[in-house]
Amino acid sequence: MKKTFSILVIFGMLALAITACTSKAEVPTGDIIIQLWTQEGESDNAYQYVVSLTDAFTAMYPNITFEVVQKDTETLREDFQTASLAGAAPDLLWTVSDHAGPFTTAGIIQPVDDYFDMSLYVPSVVMDGKTWGVPISSGNHLMLLFNKDLIAEAPKDTDELIAKGQELTHDDQYGLVYNSTEPFFIAPWWGGFGESVFAEDGVTPTLNTEAMINTLQFLYDLKFTYQITPESMDYDTADTLFKEGKAAMLVNGDWSLGAYQEQFGDKLGVAPLPMITATGKYPAPYTSGKYFMLPKDLSGDKLNAVINFIEFATNEENQLNQLSTLSRLPGLKAVLSNEAIANDPILAGSSEAMSYGVPMPTVVEMRCIWDAIKPEQTLVFAGSETPTDAAAAMQAAAEACILQLE
Repeated sequence: MKKTFSILVIFGMLALAITACTSKAEVPTGDIIIQLWTQEGESDNAYQYVVSLTDAFTAMYPNITFEVVQKDTETLREDFQTASLAGAAPDLLWTVSDHAGPFTTAGIIQPVDDYFDMSLYVPSVVMDGKTWGVPISSGNHLMLLFNKDLIAEAPKDTDELIAKGQELTHDDQYGLVYNSTEPFFIAPWWGGFGESVFAEDGVTPTLNTEAMINTLQFLYDLKFTYQITPESMDYDTADTLFKEGKAAMLVNGDWSLGAYQEQFGDKLGVAPLPMITATGKYPAPYTSGKYFMLPKDLSGDKLNAVINFIEFATNEENQLNQLSTLSRLPGLKAVLSNEAIANDPILAGSSEAMSYGVPMPTVVEMRCIWDAIKPEQTLVFAGSETPTDAAAAMQAAAEACILQLE
């Protein structure tokens, strides 16, 4: 696959190369080719950024070269499983946290704790007491976006959210919009009401709880009691209303910031979801990101080369370069407090919102959780099922689904 990238960016990466950190692993001296599979889109800047890193590393160590192979997310998962079973796995993955569940279940990746100081990174993919990925970037979290032409500051708590929302809801304008059709968009609230969807073992569903009931009741009340949200809201509807100035506040993710910033400029506000007045806790959005994962059989000189490359790709300078190139929050904790984030209102708001988040569970059982929640939340928000009955139905459906996984 041909590697192309701006010569200026490559030179910039070369300049950063001289600051590569001292590794636990020695850099091999023999010729090595590392096959790296990534799900970053081949036509966008993210793929080119991957290539710039491998090119810069090769400039430091000419004996280590890379073959960067781009695959879409689902294809990468399927192909990696097939290749691993055939003994032909690539040497390194640059992929999403969702892949950790099926890969660990299949026993085709190895933990990374022995190779890296994971305390330097944002919380990663942890299952069974082991860490299965080194964070490259972090985020994918929900936050509150607001139109400063309609509301000057974000509400600090849910009482203020309701009060401001009612003031701002009139004619064809709404106080708040969000995608009410997907469980991911209600997930922060059950965290703020005090529960996780799994018990301490990380796989037993805990959906029939007061936290879930309170979450559903709160969101039901926003629609029916306080009437600050529309009758019907999917992702596209919420997005359109906000872009058209018909919604003062929107719940959306960090992936949407670029488009909104381009449209609203300094009129775009970004903040954490407001504290839940009843609990004194902030909603806890699920966080994830992009991760390096190591195939199970990677060892020897190739393993040492990969360790050194990962440390190079996630050092402070390259994490800052990723921030400026892709506007992604870093996987390295030290960079989260960098002035490049602190001095940017959009990134600072996003970073603060992420600070309240929790890593999204990556176990295969999570699919059952999503599938159990979605139809019941739809019924609640249609006014045809109570939150109490919905929570009980979610629990039963999740348990039945998980039994079928065994």
